[in-house]
Amino acid sequence: MKKYNFNAGPSILPREVIENTAKQILDFNGIGLSLAEISHRSKDFQPVIDEATALIKELLNVPEGYSVLFLGGGASLEFCMIPYNFLVKKAAYLNTGTWSKKAIKEAKLFGEVVEVASSADANFTFIPKDWTCPTDCDYLHITTNNTIYGTELRKDVDAPVPLIGDMSSDIFSRPVDVAKYDCIYAGAQKNLSMAGVTLVIVKDEALGKVQRTIPTMLDYRTHIEKGSMFNTPPVIPIYTCLETLRWLKKSGGVEEMNRRAHERADLLYAEIDRNKLFRGTVAKEDRSLMNICFVMNDEYKELEKPFLEYATAQGMVGIKGHRSVGGFRASCYNAMSVEGVKALVKCMQEFEAQH
Repeated sequence: MKKYNFNAGPSILPREVIENTAKQILDFNGIGLSLAEISHRSKDFQPVIDEATALIKELLNVPEGYSVLFLGGGASLEFCMIPYNFLVKKAAYLNTGTWSKKAIKEAKLFGEVVEVASSADANFTFIPKDWTCPTDCDYLHITTNNTIYGTELRKDVDAPVPLIGDMSSDIFSRPVDVAKYDCIYAGAQKNLSMAGVTLVIVKDEALGKVQRTIPTMLDYRTHIEKGSMFNTPPVIPIYTCLETLRWLKKSGGVEEMNRRAHERADLLYAEIDRNKLFRGTVAKEDRSLMNICFVMNDEYKELEKPFLEYATAQGMVGIKGHRSVGGFRASCYNAMSVEGVKALVKCMQEFEAQH
């Protein structure tokens, strides 16, 4: 039976990316050594960093004056690194869910934090609108996609101050105007690679403005100067990142990923809205294309566990919703096929017919 991976992260990768990475782990580029055992500073690995960096700049149209970094620690470490490097006196945060809250918590250790808006009172079921950002803030931080609650900002925000974006779960799923941001960061384990590497795109001239002493490893300038090689980087996840970037380019780039994302989401949301058993959990205008969340209608609540068991038996993997929301979550990242979404829709229709 074919299985479809709807896990929220670590999550689905293109099959050819997995196979090519596996081959290199056995014998990297025919040198007789595994990718897992070569030096990150070797002449064999440097081309991996160089090509991955070039592809990121090409696919996202990164302007001159920005550096691309491959770091460890995930987005959770970036919650700390962002204020360490950018917060002088005051920062603004848009609170749209769990990850925004965690970022805000870290920023408060470094200075004043202004929460420009929040949808916490409604359990983050929508993206706040019509908010304003104080012009005296050092930056505005946004989380573009909220994996737990299923909301997404699909357009770049216009801000009167430097903009910083956590794009961990929707990077490379749509075109981005990088020039609007001083920094973009993303844990790679959703749309880019396996777990273990974090992508950072940072505007060089935005750095060096804080007066505090920044620990060496937490200073972006350290990693820019050393080309992501200050310490041993996560070699295999970076290579997997390269393979994914090659796949992205071959598949049509972010424009094609955007088209596919809409196609998948339209199919699944249409079934959620049609099916008598289910309902969506967020405002329709803010529905995520990456993490599609839904629950049983109240009168069918007792069918939640049976449906999960039925869908799992049909090969739908990882559709259980986050514990803070409940219900179901189908994560439809770039590597998810339309076939996979259609298979889930078929499960929903078959289960409806039985009840």
